Amino acid sequence: MSLLRKMVAEALGTFMLVFFGCASVVMTAFPGGNWGVLGIALAHGIALSVAVTATMAISGGHLNPAVSIGLAAARRIPPVTAIAYVVAQLIGAALGGFALKTIVPASIAGAVMYGTPTVSGTLSLGMAVGIEALLTFVLMSAVYGTCIAHERPPVAGFGIGLTLVFAIMMGGAFTGAALNPARAFGPAVASGHWVAHIVYWVGPIVGALAATALWELVLLEKKTA
Repeated sequence: MSLLRKMVAEALGTFMLVFFGCASVVMTAFPGGNWGVLGIALAHGIALSVAVTATMAISGGHLNPAVSIGLAAARRIPPVTAIAYVVAQLIGAALGGFALKTIVPASIAGAVMYGTPTVSGTLSLGMAVGIEALLTFVLMSAVYGTCIAHERPPVAGFGIGLTLVFAIMMGGAFTGAALNPARAFGPAVASGHWVAHIVYWVGPIVGALAATALWELVLLEKKTA
């Protein structure tokens, strides 16, 4: 399968996550559309579940630069593929942000910066990075436990996506619980809000690499010749 097809799948899946995830945040500004943190968490979880399931057979359904970087560090995908995936994911995320900006009135969506995650003023930068790292560690563990340890069963996409539900319910008020550099990048491009954006790169990548190390070195059963 060509790398271009895989990149298109990664862009499409990331677009779905960013567009519908950010839209659920934007809806909190509409009368009668505020479903609260649980609604936002469910929207993200279901969107990621469907997107991963839809793209898994084509690209592996990473849809997250931190996941691609983690799997590249474990030599499960080539570095060139990881770079191509990250580029595609960021393009898909930006398109998701701009699509939302195009169809939603700026007077409303601008109030929540088109769903751009933000760090609570009660946290230090280090604490914010730690929360994103810990939550992404759990997400990456779901990737390993469903897609790698068990050869991508049909339920894998939902096992990964639903991780966002409890992650957002726990960390949404602190950092927005992006767990994904692309999820933060897409709406940031649309809104121009880049405050503490580094948190959403450092935290998820550190968390993904830590989970990769644990699964590769400890949890996965070593194959014998």
